[in-house]
Amino acid sequence: MIKLGLYASVANPPAGENLDRCVQEAIAEAELAEACGFHGFFFGEHHQDRDGFLPSPLIVCSAVAARTKTIQIGTSVVLLPLHHPLRVAEDVATLDIVSGGRVAFGVGLAYQDADFRAFGIEKKDRVGRFEEAIEILEKSWSGEYFSHSGKHFQIDDVRVLPRPIQRPRPPLWIGAWVPAAIERAARLGDALVFSPSMPLAPTIEAVALYRAAAEKAGRAGEVVMMRDAWVADSLEDAARVYGPEVVAAYKYYWRNGAEAFRDITSEDELEFETMWKDRIITGAPETCVAEFKRWSAATGSTYFLLRLRHAHSGGPSHGEIMKAIERFGRDVIPHLGGR
Repeated sequence: MIKLGLYASVANPPAGENLDRCVQEAIAEAELAEACGFHGFFFGEHHQDRDGFLPSPLIVCSAVAARTKTIQIGTSVVLLPLHHPLRVAEDVATLDIVSGGRVAFGVGLAYQDADFRAFGIEKKDRVGRFEEAIEILEKSWSGEYFSHSGKHFQIDDVRVLPRPIQRPRPPLWIGAWVPAAIERAARLGDALVFSPSMPLAPTIEAVALYRAAAEKAGRAGEVVMMRDAWVADSLEDAARVYGPEVVAAYKYYWRNGAEAFRDITSEDELEFETMWKDRIITGAPETCVAEFKRWSAATGSTYFLLRLRHAHSGGPSHGEIMKAIERFGRDVIPHLGGR
């Protein structure tokens, strides 16, 4: 069975106004996603973004937990080096209780300089802080007293209560795009969350690297595949509604040196008609079904997180998102082994 989840970009460019409306829209989308057979609903984290990109995803996860019953709730990703891991461990454990054991906790390194400046943390320390924090999270969720003496964190004889409902702990996912980070994810986490915009060929290479490293580390190594995706009556209809939004996002990422666009030499190349193939899962329902199956066969992934809304454009609109969620639920999910 191929499972579909949704990743919600809560932001409102250009000035980050009316974020209260954006959060309420995301909660409504999560309720509809559960009713339509989606497996999970996830939020990311940023700070100091002018568009208001969500700084506190775990709080919004709690709101979703209160309005849903079965859908998995999680983060993709919390920027772990920016936080004290003991506080994070307490918040995630509490969220797992609030949700009835539905949390998948995704973490990443963080990369935006403004995020580190805001919290007075040296960016050069992010890998060390990340690795220590992972160790502390696992010890925190054991329910036992523990101590930790590291370069970045000193913890003496503490016990985190309440424990999470899930045993031995909530799934720990790690977002990574580049080889060193992918190998780190294989060594430290339960799953790799991979780039939503990377083309298929380099994705296959990255997944092979991850699985080899996970096997070496003695871990099962699950791959959670984030994907830019949209279902419509046709590819032309998807290009009309989704195309301008995803292209605006791709231009932002290209200007900021994103790994997924390293082979693009000019911003002028970033057009929906030339970029969608082997990168975006889109088009009519039968095309989307075939593409999910093709990507799953090529990568071994059976869990896809779909990015419908793009933070750097703010769209598609809530109304269009709701229609797409219903369409995925009616015309795609039943053909992937769900419902």
